[in-house]
Amino acid sequence: MRALNPTPLRRLLGRPAGVLAGAGPRVDDAVRVAGELTATGLTVALEHVPGASDPAAELVELAGRVAGAGLAARCELTVPVDRLGAAAAPVARAAAEAGLRVALAGQSAAVRALAERLPSATVVMPAHRPDAEDRCRALAGGRVRLTGGRGAAADLAFVRCLDVLMAGAGQPAIGTTDPRLVAIAGERAAWNERAPESWEYVMPWRVSTEQQRRLVAGGHGVRVAVPSGEGAPAAVLRRLAGRS
Repeated sequence: MRALNPTPLRRLLGRPAGVLAGAGPRVDDAVRVAGELTATGLTVALEHVPGASDPAAELVELAGRVAGAGLAARCELTVPVDRLGAAAAPVARAAAEAGLRVALAGQSAAVRALAERLPSATVVMPAHRPDAEDRCRALAGGRVRLTGGRGAAADLAFVRCLDVLMAGAGQPAIGTTDPRLVAIAGERAAWNERAPESWEYVMPWRVSTEQQRRLVAGGHGVRVAVPSGEGAPAAVLRRLAGRS
């Protein structure tokens, strides 16, 4: 019998229980946590994973509730383009009309097609994809949220994409908690004489919270990715196990 690799299990067991569960299954839970975070000077990326009944309607409801709570200007809604299919565009437009930023996540072709219709949207770009550097070069004048993978090769790909984005005229969002990559991002921003408001870090909720506080205190923008919804626990587990 093949021995199980204990590393992913150790990562999972080392996380606070709230991280694994996400903010909670309801739209109210996401709004509550967003309010708590924005009150401390952070901005928020809402990564709501709806139930199976009507995911598009649930995301539109979330955008409306966030706007109703006066939080829209400090929140971004991540739209899962692949899962929503044809409903992704109406959801993204509804969120933008409510005053939220919109981030498009999914396979490159589907995201590219929708991003062409929504030029103000953030594109979530995993650095490990074969086309990531070319896509970052094409999108460097807009908004890109760069995310990483695991291992030395993934880190090198991340830094190559980071170099492209920081040298561009857009607004990159750097998704990492790795202290080395956090430091490199700050260094590249300084090299390119970037104003603090022209880029930001993106970090998971309840992970590296002390690092988040230090960065905010140092004048850096930090957006916290908050998972919520019925599907959040499974999504968090996939991410922590390196399968997303």
